[in-house]
Amino acid sequence: AGLIVAHLLNHIGYRVYMYFDYPSLIKGGHNFALVRGRGSPVGAHRNRADFILALNQDSIDLHGDLIRDETTILFDSGRVDTDGIPVPVSEILTELDAPAVMGNSCIIGAFARSAGIEWVVLESVFRQKIPKELEKNLQVARRGYDAAHVAHEIEPIAQETHPILTGNEAIGIGLLHGGLEAFVAYPMTPTSNILHFLAESAVDLPLDVVHPENEIAVFLMALGFAYAGKKAAVCTSGGGFCLMTEGLSLAGMAELPAVVVMGQRTGPSTGVPTYTAQTDLHFMIHAGHGEFPRLVIAPGDAAQAFTWSSLALSMAWKYQIPAIILADKTLCEGSYSFERVAPPDIGKAKGKADPDDYRRYTLTRDGISPMLHPPGPGAVIKVNGYAHDEAGITTEDADTIRIMTDKRKQKAASLQAAVEDLGSVIVRGKADASTAILCWGSNLSVCTEVADSLGLRLIQPVVLWPFPIETFQKALLGVERLVLVEDSAYGQLSMLISGYGFPTDDQVLRYDGRPNSVEELVARVKEVLA
Repeated sequence: AGLIVAHLLNHIGYRVYMYFDYPSLIKGGHNFALVRGRGSPVGAHRNRADFILALNQDSIDLHGDLIRDETTILFDSGRVDTDGIPVPVSEILTELDAPAVMGNSCIIGAFARSAGIEWVVLESVFRQKIPKELEKNLQVARRGYDAAHVAHEIEPIAQETHPILTGNEAIGIGLLHGGLEAFVAYPMTPTSNILHFLAESAVDLPLDVVHPENEIAVFLMALGFAYAGKKAAVCTSGGGFCLMTEGLSLAGMAELPAVVVMGQRTGPSTGVPTYTAQTDLHFMIHAGHGEFPRLVIAPGDAAQAFTWSSLALSMAWKYQIPAIILADKTLCEGSYSFERVAPPDIGKAKGKADPDDYRRYTLTRDGISPMLHPPGPGAVIKVNGYAHDEAGITTEDADTIRIMTDKRKQKAASLQAAVEDLGSVIVRGKADASTAILCWGSNLSVCTEVADSLGLRLIQPVVLWPFPIETFQKALLGVERLVLVEDSAYGQLSMLISGYGFPTDDQVLRYDGRPNSVEELVARVKEVLA
């Protein structure tokens, strides 16, 4: 229902954002969506509602903080006791012999009428977005539409509409844009829908999608695809990533490219599976035994998720490293109006070599060896997770171990230089403000609004490892006070940047699994700045 409302607003010219809240239950519990629309890009919710659509009493009793004098409440008069516009949802469903789930269509019809949205607009959205039982849903929606009256008209905006994508979908499309050829995953909230989305997409694309028995198999299969020359990615959350870390070290030593989409949720252990967190930053940077280069990026909204997912896959292959796309529940399952931003061209991976004299780990100035794939006529293509020489032959020779470690260090230096030139730190808000909000990941949108509201600078590093030290230092020019906003209990980004000599002055931390609303964050930032 929330997505249909979002599409209605999108249809009349609004940029939209939807946050979806649900418990970790197979069935039941209180589920709700917060949908917000405005004329400019949006990615955060607010602490007030213009409309509440209530199909049960919980929708009123649990959300009293959203209700204002001007709030229009549309409710099922047979199940909910409140003031507002009564809609006989249960009665209509009984009369039309419609299943209970169609109560959503009925209350959406009533919403459209109360918002002054023409029936033809609602019908058009239904025909585009409801594939099953369309005519019955339209019949139910029409009854709901006729049962309401215009109460709070939403004026259309004359601007182009955009697709609405979840963060998961934007990541999936970004990977496809980057040339994804194989996707391997074991479902785990909040990234499961990437697997579902790409499995559906694979019907029409040259894409292999595999669901193996566990996360250990997931990562090792992805490395097998990479060895065979197919660009592969996986998705998981913290618990699943724990099982992948041995494979991550194998990727580091064997210099095999792979992309991991890591959706954070409240932990540790099982934690709270359907709620958000930003608590795995250091885990991503240090996961796996031994030392090896890796890329960790954290997009902040659907547009960045598309751009940087494509880039992560390209960079994994160019530098022959594991790349981690660090997301969270808020981004993964949030829905955004999507405006595509093409990723920069970083050049192609090294693939040319003489097959008759091929050495998989040939020493080069930048640490990146040419990479061939079987079947290659005349070439012996040997990868190895044991210490090895240029040909991939196992060794325990001290000089060779040092030389090959230096090779991987040089590759890390090449990667460090590259991230400094990628626009890896975003600056928004008041550019010359001496106080700046520092954030990463899904806090981008809410922090952008807070910075604009309070006249502050906003700094968002998208690349978190290797950390773009020079670019970040430039973003800090003129900043006298730095305030970190993060969904963790310890301020993990603050710990990271302090190692480079960039201390934060204040921290606004949240660790109850919920994202900040604009009003909540404005109040907390004002409090620390007082």
